[in-house]
Amino acid sequence: MIKKNRIIGFFIVLVTLIAVISTTVFGISEDVKLGLELQGGVEILYDVEPLDDTQEITDDMLDATVESLRQRVDVLGVSEPSFTIEEPNRVRVQLAGIQNEDEAREVLQTTAQLSFRTAEDDLMLSGADLVEGAARQDFDPNTNQPIVTLELKDGAKFGDVTREILESDVQNTLVIWLDYAEGDSYQEEFKKEPYYMGEDKLDGEPKYISAPSIDKVINSPQVVINGNFTIDEAQQLADLLNAGSLPVDLTEVYTTSVSAQFGVDALNETLFAGALGIVFIFLFMLAIYRFGGVISIITLSLYIYLVVLVFELMNGVLTLPGIAALILGVGMAVDANIITFERMKEELREGKSMIAAFDSANKNSLSTILDANITTLIAATVLFIYGTSSVKGFATLLIVSIILSFITTVFISRFLMGLWIKSRALNKRPHWIGVKQDQIKDLSDTTEIEPTFFNKRIDFVKHRKKYFLVSGALIVAGLISMLIAGLNLSIDFTSGTRVEVNTVESITEDEVIDLFDTLSYEADTVTFAGENNEIAVVRLSDQLNQEQVAEVRTYFNELYGTEASISTVSPVVGQQLARNAMMAVAIASVFIVIYVTIRFEFNFAIAAIVALLHDAFFILAVFSITQVEFNITIVAAVLTIVGYSINDTIVNFDRIRENIRKKKTIRSYDQLARIVNDSLIQTLARSINTVVTVIVAAIFLWIFGAPAITNFSFALVIGLFAGMYSSNFIAAQLWLVLRGRNIKEKPIVFVEKKRNDGPQV
Repeated sequence: MIKKNRIIGFFIVLVTLIAVISTTVFGISEDVKLGLELQGGVEILYDVEPLDDTQEITDDMLDATVESLRQRVDVLGVSEPSFTIEEPNRVRVQLAGIQNEDEAREVLQTTAQLSFRTAEDDLMLSGADLVEGAARQDFDPNTNQPIVTLELKDGAKFGDVTREILESDVQNTLVIWLDYAEGDSYQEEFKKEPYYMGEDKLDGEPKYISAPSIDKVINSPQVVINGNFTIDEAQQLADLLNAGSLPVDLTEVYTTSVSAQFGVDALNETLFAGALGIVFIFLFMLAIYRFGGVISIITLSLYIYLVVLVFELMNGVLTLPGIAALILGVGMAVDANIITFERMKEELREGKSMIAAFDSANKNSLSTILDANITTLIAATVLFIYGTSSVKGFATLLIVSIILSFITTVFISRFLMGLWIKSRALNKRPHWIGVKQDQIKDLSDTTEIEPTFFNKRIDFVKHRKKYFLVSGALIVAGLISMLIAGLNLSIDFTSGTRVEVNTVESITEDEVIDLFDTLSYEADTVTFAGENNEIAVVRLSDQLNQEQVAEVRTYFNELYGTEASISTVSPVVGQQLARNAMMAVAIASVFIVIYVTIRFEFNFAIAAIVALLHDAFFILAVFSITQVEFNITIVAAVLTIVGYSINDTIVNFDRIRENIRKKKTIRSYDQLARIVNDSLIQTLARSINTVVTVIVAAIFLWIFGAPAITNFSFALVIGLFAGMYSSNFIAAQLWLVLRGRNIKEKPIVFVEKKRNDGPQV
């Protein structure tokens, strides 16, 4: 008898989810911050260096430098600038939506000039007269009000200044300016709110930072500035005073800029590609798993909503690779559903009831899903630690995606599916799950059914030497290509300048070279993007300075009426990016080995890491052979593939371990080989379905996405193919060879324990 209350409960939950998502999703998505690639802007990485060799850059100096830069950016009108202090002694500035990049760079790079002037704008003191970093926010001992204390190098000089102000300045005011410019006037600035409330007041904020009154001659080097400060205002004034007295110089070591039009086009193209990928995944799940596909569509929609919501609450910045991470996360989320539904179909074919098949599928797939997600999470975490800004954004969204996909596809999906299963509405409808009646085994039949794929028995193990030879040949070809041609490294790793300009209409390589010859620059490489090759991407070996960048941008603006996107990387930063990339892959590999060893055994870990390195090298080999530009985002793609590859491998290992547990004792190589082969056949449908969903989404990103992530998507497509191949044809086969060579001397004996520790030898 069907329990209708459970079905009613399902529809109540469904209607609630639809109502919540539909009424809030647009507001949430509008609040998500867009990165430079999606709205245009500039990102600059500065080396903070002392002007005086006797000085050292301290944390306080870096904080004060950031505050000085922030004050300057406020003048530019940037709504949400980002400032990040990085090692060693660097400050990264991101100005999204900036209209005049040349002005921004000029304003930022000028050393902060602090000056103390009379109300008539006569110079009395400069930042050089202050003790560096001595300004502090404090409290008045009598009134407990916030004050600012600072220290001067010469107390007697300050005494002369205060005496002169008292004798000649009728307002008895010492005006503190940061970056006073010729023509600035205290009298005019004083009329601006909130300091002047007269009828002819001016709008805006005054440019000077403070104007304390002088009521007596002060000969002490210790100076106190009183005012109606809040604690934050007093701290800001102290930071600005410290910034103005800093003997520091800012040197650009990395810059990248994206024109606003490039940003809008990139956002639209990538969202379109992402929508195509997600729609395909929805239709695929519906076609393969029928009612299970409906549950998947509901939970995946909830997953996408939660990812955007959490990312917005985290105040995260969405980048192009970040959108790719969201779309790929859908593929990872659907993998958990595929694992569960494939296992459920398998249990139904064995003759189990719908409820028994559902419970068994949930129980047996949980550890597989958990192991697969944790190993991918390891790769994403390492990527976050060692990645740069846009790559870090990709890693952040990938981590959020992994966690939320586990929650939605394990708990929410099972809850919704459980409502229907336990209502008994599906008891006589196995075809709703994708299992035909004639595929179900009769319970009276006690013969053991051999696993098949489309009714065919595949012998993976028999041809393992051929797989090893194919991989070996590919590795040799890759090594030869790497030695002869190497990688076509972008300026991220080699230093130099990258110029991307929209020429409006198709243009030839020779014409582009001639344009740069006009500017006296030699184009090292020229590539094209866009539907009609209207986007020219040129790489120069020289690192252009601020004036040269402005010259190039002005030239193309006058020629085509479009803003060029220009990136520069210094040799030091290029070397550091390359070092971090190699370190990230190495550290991710080590942690994955440790985890797999703990969860399985050391031979499993060795096989998994060989397959992992096989995939990473395969991507490098393809990039070497094709000479497609290898940039920093490709490192993110490599680590993503590391996660996906180990994910696939873990699923196979989990099934091998489960089948060993059923046999309890394995004493011969043939017996072990049969278990490995059966396990691969049993997981093959899951492997193919998962890779199809993810790889089609990656192909859509590759074909329809923005040019900035074309190479990134290309690496994902290649890596996903390599990952599926290595998981099925390399990792499992290699483990069989490693474990099977001494199986007679050391048979596998599984001892049942309270905790699931895997096969015990």
